[in-house]
Amino acid sequence: MMAAAMKPAPNAPAEVVVEAAGLTRHYAVKLGPLRGSATVRAVDGISFTLTTGRTLAVVGESGSGKSTLARVVTLIEPPTAGTLRLMGLDPSATDGPARRKLRKAVQMVFQDPYGSLNPRRKVGSILEEPLVINTGLDAAQRRERALAMLAAVGLRPEHYNRYPHMFSGGQRQRIAIARALMLNPRLVVADEPVSALDISIQAQVLNLMMDLQEQFNLAYLFISHDLSVVRHIADEVMVMYLGRPVEHGPKGTVFQRPRHPYTMALLAATPSVETGQREKPQIVKGELPSPLNPPKGCAFHTRCPFAKDRCKTEVPAMRPVDDAGDGRLAACHFAEEIATKA
Repeated sequence: MMAAAMKPAPNAPAEVVVEAAGLTRHYAVKLGPLRGSATVRAVDGISFTLTTGRTLAVVGESGSGKSTLARVVTLIEPPTAGTLRLMGLDPSATDGPARRKLRKAVQMVFQDPYGSLNPRRKVGSILEEPLVINTGLDAAQRRERALAMLAAVGLRPEHYNRYPHMFSGGQRQRIAIARALMLNPRLVVADEPVSALDISIQAQVLNLMMDLQEQFNLAYLFISHDLSVVRHIADEVMVMYLGRPVEHGPKGTVFQRPRHPYTMALLAATPSVETGQREKPQIVKGELPSPLNPPKGCAFHTRCPFAKDRCKTEVPAMRPVDDAGDGRLAACHFAEEIATKA
């Protein structure tokens, strides 16, 4: 059965799946015949390492660059600058069989479970398509693997011959997750995988993803704007604002002791029914600036209640802050000072 074949060895050591250093993705945008062009810095200097069995959640408002980062990591788009290594290989320096191997090792789960599945094909055909393209398995072997993966995501054998429209949103997302796992990937990039689902279904899908991660020793790059979802699934959290990381560290540290004003604002805007988890109100002024004309200095200074003159001119570097030894970084000139006021 496929599930047995995919399981890693017991106590398998963690492997580095993704290494990004100064990763950028810029777009040239024409403004019109009289206005020339501009550069959108959709991703602008992202660095992180992700190992098997771990989940890095990338959070931020719409327009912060999260989905662009997902497209770069899944090799849908090339980076403009910086380095990206997948399973120790540089995708830009590979071709032929090596690059095809990398593409199989990195799979994606999309946001919309209704739009990501071909409505004209039965579920069995949808699941087997990656095997038809990328393997030499015969029809019986492909069917066996598809049925095993349906079972792994909590669906029944009779679902194999049904069409996507016959399923609920949560079931469709289970099918999409099953399809992403058909080629035994090491990394799954999940771009807002539960945001289109009812609240009552979100926890079920998140728990499924966590079970599959443990079962198959997967690494997850989990894209989300919902910190309540991130709190449930992440090991580490990276907060992005206008294409740049502003805070990065272990989930518990970031949630309990945020050190960037933007992280504080996101947490304050996240509903919580537990009194002990309610954050102090943080007032954020205005809206997200245009990525075509971001503010100089710290991009967040136009909305930050703690901004000073230095913030208007000097871009803060990602640096270790006061929690020594936990690897937490923040891009704020006054992170330690702000911590005493939060």
